[in-house]
Amino acid sequence: MQRLYDFLRRHPTWVDGFWAVVLLGVTLVSGPIDRDEAADMNESAFVVITLALCLSIALRRRLPEKMLMLAAAAGIAQLILDVPRIPADFAMLVVIYTVAADGARWASWFALGGGLCAASLGQLRWTDEQTTTVGNAVFAVVLTVPFALAWVLGDSLRTRRAYFAQLEERAARLEREREAQAKVAVAAERARIARELHDVVAHNVSVMVVQADGAAYVLDAAPDQAKKALETISSTGRQALAEMRRLLGVLRTGEHQEVGEYVPQPDVEQIDDLVEQCRVAGLPVDFKIEGTPRPLPSGVELTAYRIVQEALTNTRKHGGPNISASVRLVYFDDGLGLLVEDDGKGAPHELYEEGGADGQGHGLIGMRERVGMVGGTLDAGPRPGGGFRISALLPLKPAH
Repeated sequence: MQRLYDFLRRHPTWVDGFWAVVLLGVTLVSGPIDRDEAADMNESAFVVITLALCLSIALRRRLPEKMLMLAAAAGIAQLILDVPRIPADFAMLVVIYTVAADGARWASWFALGGGLCAASLGQLRWTDEQTTTVGNAVFAVVLTVPFALAWVLGDSLRTRRAYFAQLEERAARLEREREAQAKVAVAAERARIARELHDVVAHNVSVMVVQADGAAYVLDAAPDQAKKALETISSTGRQALAEMRRLLGVLRTGEHQEVGEYVPQPDVEQIDDLVEQCRVAGLPVDFKIEGTPRPLPSGVELTAYRIVQEALTNTRKHGGPNISASVRLVYFDDGLGLLVEDDGKGAPHELYEEGGADGQGHGLIGMRERVGMVGGTLDAGPRPGGGFRISALLPLKPAH
């Protein structure tokens, strides 16, 4: 039964054609509704008008506007050729409903006007002489009601469809907006993870490279120093792996991670350990804190740590031999100030002016992104007396 129903829904013209044939048979068999007025009826006109009205039902959903014109023409011909009311006139109600629901707007209004006039014109054309004028007028009004109801039902269906189409369009738009927001969130998370991975890998690997070079240089002459360098490489590598596990854990889905499996986000207090690590790696660093230390928002603390980490990493990479650096943390009432300077030869011009090329310069780009996320400001460039300087101001409240 369901398959038959689905087939009929896919072929509405067949359904309309079936009912058109039924209406044609009923009209041809029964003839005009008013038998008294059928005596002098034009039989040929009766058949042609009946066929036209039944055809308008058969093709009403495929060609609604044209079928409306065909039904109107059949009705006018029926008035002119004096063909009394016939069962096939029911097709006018069906066509008016169809045009009001699916046809063009002009056709809908034309159908409403024609339907309201049809009953009155028919009553004037075939007046019942045994009924008073008031009775004929009342009967005309009563016959007008089905035409008005047919149009109202069709127009209500049109409005309902438009409403549901609007709801579907709104739902589709909201779905597209949700997908776009999800993509933006994914892109932002990927960028955050990329910055974190860059900071972790660049800093720790640079320390490991420096220590490995030093160990290789003094391996034969000073085994104790080489052993100490190898121990630094081991601890630095473990630290890097722990941070990378924490970051990569964000990318995992459908897995239940144990609490404490990944190390927490680094904060301002760990900058002291970071400076000490650089000193062990052979970079003299002067570290000072000004103001009264106090807890800061986690985003500000992480940003401060990563800026110092990246700045010291760039000092080792681009500063040259025999360099030293200084780190200043200044606690203001409304923010945290950072100043990292070195006395080396400084980074190449393109790294801090143009963002780098061929995969370089991502550290400074990441710094600017981090600072921008907390509403701060960053200034990076060469010092007047030589070396490189990075200064940042991180407010406690993000800028709006």
